[in-house]
Amino acid sequence: MMELNLTRVDYLQVGVTSSKSMRLLPPQIPGKPQRIVVGDHNGELQCLGMKKGEAVPVFNATLKKKITRVELGGPVGGTRERIFATSGSEIKGYTKKGKNFLSFDTSLAEPIQTMYVEGAELFTCGNYVYNHYHDCKDANHFLSADSICDVICIPTNKVPNVTPVLACQDRVLRVLQDSDLLYEVEVPGPPSVMQLYGNDGGDEGDEILYGTSDGRVGLVQIGRMAPSHRWELPNEKRNGGVLALDSYDITADGVLDLIVGRDDGLVEIYSYDESDEPIFRFKQQLSESVTSVQGGVIATQGFDEIVCSTYAGWVLGLTSEQMSKGLSSTPIIPDTAAKAKINSLKGELEELQQKVVTEREKYQQTATSKTAISAVPHFDINDKFVLNREDASYTLSLELQLPIDNVLLQSDVPIDLLDVEKNSAVVSYSACNPEEGNFLLATYRCQANTTRLELKIRSIEGQYGTLQAYITPRVQPKTCRVKQYQIKPLSLHQRTHVFDDARPLNTIKLSGPFSLAEVHSWVCFCLPELPERTPPGDCITFHFVSTFLDTQLECVYRTGFDSGSNAKVTKKGEAIFRSDNISTISILKDVLTKEATKKKISLNITYEINDDSIPYTLNLIHPKLEYQLLLAKKVQLIDALKELQVHENDTTFMSPEYRQILEDAEELQAEFKRQPCHLERLYGMITDLYIDKFKFKGQNVKGRVPALLEVLDNYDLQTLVQFFESGGENRPS
Repeated sequence: MMELNLTRVDYLQVGVTSSKSMRLLPPQIPGKPQRIVVGDHNGELQCLGMKKGEAVPVFNATLKKKITRVELGGPVGGTRERIFATSGSEIKGYTKKGKNFLSFDTSLAEPIQTMYVEGAELFTCGNYVYNHYHDCKDANHFLSADSICDVICIPTNKVPNVTPVLACQDRVLRVLQDSDLLYEVEVPGPPSVMQLYGNDGGDEGDEILYGTSDGRVGLVQIGRMAPSHRWELPNEKRNGGVLALDSYDITADGVLDLIVGRDDGLVEIYSYDESDEPIFRFKQQLSESVTSVQGGVIATQGFDEIVCSTYAGWVLGLTSEQMSKGLSSTPIIPDTAAKAKINSLKGELEELQQKVVTEREKYQQTATSKTAISAVPHFDINDKFVLNREDASYTLSLELQLPIDNVLLQSDVPIDLLDVEKNSAVVSYSACNPEEGNFLLATYRCQANTTRLELKIRSIEGQYGTLQAYITPRVQPKTCRVKQYQIKPLSLHQRTHVFDDARPLNTIKLSGPFSLAEVHSWVCFCLPELPERTPPGDCITFHFVSTFLDTQLECVYRTGFDSGSNAKVTKKGEAIFRSDNISTISILKDVLTKEATKKKISLNITYEINDDSIPYTLNLIHPKLEYQLLLAKKVQLIDALKELQVHENDTTFMSPEYRQILEDAEELQAEFKRQPCHLERLYGMITDLYIDKFKFKGQNVKGRVPALLEVLDNYDLQTLVQFFESGGENRPS
């Protein structure tokens, strides 16, 4: 198997780019260098060719608004060499030489976010609305229940019916037929990007690769009536979300490889084994989000490369051409082309230095002028606040086109900041007063040229508020932008499509004069990953799973009309919540009641508590608590064992358990450091469970909490279950 050795080459920098906004035009002659087409948020569409290693413009076009997507089109089954770009609600079409052959204003209310072209069929999506045009005439449309992240169509030369597929935020691929939903394909994470397998959908044309925002990649076969999941790559190393996919034979073994671009700057290459399962081959870490990846031949004929575009606008190649030569005693004499390039770079460098001097003088003059008006420089922020199921934490990523100077975090609810290996920033904490609603004040000071910062945060369910990030880039005059992120009451819950009715469930039912939109806004306030827009229909169902405890929650709400005795018809809403965790039900009851009171809506609340749910939840907590207690015990022993090791040359007298602790000391301490307050969190959850159980019975047991903590200090599952059942009154000795 050929060993991959790719070298980075920077071609040019454009403005900020969106996902899938860079494409490679097919070669005019197979094997010849290809051209790059890229669109940015400044509205500039550029086509570039390579000449003697330099990027040479072929054509430029300026669109009115930012370019969110660039696609290639052509005859069905033929060469895709026509360029389509979306800008606002408009679509522009260009030939490979730059002639504008299409200007199509869709007149849509929301800007086009994603687009796909298949022959004469044009598919566009805003946040929630899908539109299909045939020869620029409206053919079909569809309103999605959740926001649409990508759209693709199965090749019509292999599957005669037009079959579009929507990747939606609610962990579903929606397969459409005309304006109707054919069926839904459940995927393990929110799908962010799709790509035809092998660039043509495979042998039958119905195989689609998808990437998710939590870093997974999978292959699904879209059958006529039902899907078939082929394989899935889990995200065990907790890499960034997937923004770009492509298939290209970069390993030169005659089989197309899978290329993956992630939002943490990672570019990965996977080959396929005999059973068509992906095998990791190569990775390259960039410092910015990778928005597009395409394989091809760009700079030099005969040398394959992967062309990437990044959020900050860099267009670069990872080339198989050897760019540097090893040391040798023989002097290297540059050829004419190399000399010309060196002279060109020197001239460009002198020109840039002169520009910097001129602009600096101009700034000094305006800074001391009494008539000059100071303008605050505008900068875009690419930010994400995503819940990770693996460790029940939130990842906050902030990315700028400019270098980041510092980021100040402020929170009005208790949260923990967790260590991130990729983060090289220096953090310092400031004293804050929780009584004034300020629980966290932390400053991250970034190293020079850092354009992306990633932070990890863990919240406490039941405590909700706002996390604010004050982002200051290295620009003059100093300016700062504030971004706000809501910490929700049930912040550690994640959407799922599976619900186990066999578990012991607690139920709370709310009814009153509220509409679907009102109850949906309340539920959105409580839970993450829900669409802002109320889904269509008279009855709405959502399922959630706790990333921390694996407990589940079902939300069902519906609306109807109630005809009273005075013959006046009033709207009546009903919401039913079921969970195997009584604390989840308690949090929902408190928050929903508070939200309804704000709207002056009277709620009728009934609940059914299943006592079997308490030992069931304690059994779910048990392995986590046992592991954390053992980890804490081992970490406490490390210093004493190390001291003993220093004084005793021979440690064979120690038990195998102690010798293993010494051997794994660094790993144990690193894991303990990665999960601060984990044990306290589990203690807190058990305490809340205890208080909530008796709260629904009308009893206040807060005075018995010290006795509960005493039981936890000498932890035994059966003793704990007995304590809960007896209410702590007849505590076992």
